[in-house]
Amino acid sequence: MEQKNPEKIPNWKSDFPISTEKATHISRREFAKFLGLLSGVLALSNGAIVIKALAFPSKPLEGDHFVCNEDEVPVGKMIQFEIQGDMVIPYILIHLQENEWRAFEQKCTHLACAVRYREEEQKIECPCHNGWFSADTGEVLQGPPPRPLPQLEVVRKEGKVYVRQAEEPYAT
Repeated sequence: MEQKNPEKIPNWKSDFPISTEKATHISRREFAKFLGLLSGVLALSNGAIVIKALAFPSKPLEGDHFVCNEDEVPVGKMIQFEIQGDMVIPYILIHLQENEWRAFEQKCTHLACAVRYREEEQKIECPCHNGWFSADTGEVLQGPPPRPLPQLEVVRKEGKVYVRQAEEPYAT
């Protein structure tokens, strides 16, 4: 039986005689080339995102979208719904008082966490960073959110609740 010799050099090392120091050494010039290429790739990626956003803007919501029947949401409660378009956007519909409805986008304007209506506070809460919005207008009351929640106009017809694009994006 043949014993292994720990000092024996494998055949592949004699075929590729590269020392460990040469294989792991990176010169300043090579590092500068790597940084230059990485910066170029990042610049091209950002440019592509800007071009896509300018050339193919998202379409505004068109027409009325059925959400639910009026009797499905009691006063002080909310439901979640989505509108299908060029992308799926989650919204919340809040029944504030008799004949008062509000619909807001469910994503916080800070870091897009899901917001929810807190009936006992009568406010909309972003639980991720303790952000609070007015349930009546969507305005920021507290916390890090920089902008009000995007709002939809609520339309009621024959006992059914519909939403449509608001005339002004942050209309009250």
